[in-house]
Amino acid sequence: MTSSLIAIGAAIALLTGLGAGIGIGIATGKAVESIARQPEASGKIQTALLLGAALSEATAIYGLIGAILIIFMVK
Repeated sequence: MTSSLIAIGAAIALLTGLGAGIGIGIATGKAVESIARQPEASGKIQTALLLGAALSEATAIYGLIGAILIIFMVK
């Protein structure tokens, strides 16, 4: 019973990676659209995109660490 709850908790924690992937994909698509419309603003757009992608990846890493902690520390 306990091991199945640990697995469920770890799976829920890993869902942050799914959210981060979707978010980065949407942001990248919008950035490409923006650069296509205003090529002269590509430097500012890329900077904002990279900052947003880094923050999204940070949440995914936090979820991964949370899942690892749930698996190995909770028993």
